[in-house]
Amino acid sequence: MKLPEHPVFIANFFVNMNKSIDGLSLIISGVLGKNPTEPGLYVFLNQARNRVKILYWERNGFCLWYKRLEKEKFK
Repeated sequence: MKLPEHPVFIANFFVNMNKSIDGLSLIISGVLGKNPTEPGLYVFLNQARNRVKILYWERNGFCLWYKRLEKEKFK
């Protein structure tokens, strides 16, 4: 699967992984100053760096990817 070419925004702060689409989109608009419905992938990590959430808008709704590493950490 080829993803469309969009800018990638990686948060330079840790995020509580209990946040869902609404909480993450509030961070995107309030903290990052971006419109969450415009093209772009928004990447969030937890403090332990073993979980990542990626939020993006696709045509008519949000998509949220979530990955949890069992033994490693994201760099």
